[in-house]
Amino acid sequence: MLNFNGKKFVSIDNSSNGEVSSKTFFEYTQEGHILSASYSGGEIVKGTLIGIVDNKGNLNFKYNHVNTKNEIRGGQCYSTPEVLEDGRIRLHEKWKWQDRDQAEGTSVIEEVL
Repeated sequence: MLNFNGKKFVSIDNSSNGEVSSKTFFEYTQEGHILSASYSGGEIVKGTLIGIVDNKGNLNFKYNHVNTKNEIRGGQCYSTPEVLEDGRIRLHEKWKWQDRDQAEGTSVIEEVL
């Protein structure tokens, strides 16, 4: 199982209806199969996520954040890991807003050292 504890990620791609950008940084914590993270930057003032890591390193989590418009946004995300040649992790994400519009999207975040 991959361990995400202490790892930091940045967005490298996102659907146009997402709010995460290349200015958004994530800091992950993992305890057993429980994953949590805080994130901020770009349109995101402050965000948190919590979820589960399965035995293959896939992530299933819920996220909530406050954006620069002082809106509370939230949704659900499923991420599939890819281990890069240099050992860093890239996460391929499928997400869905669970607030006002229920829109779906995809994103990619990548570990930064």
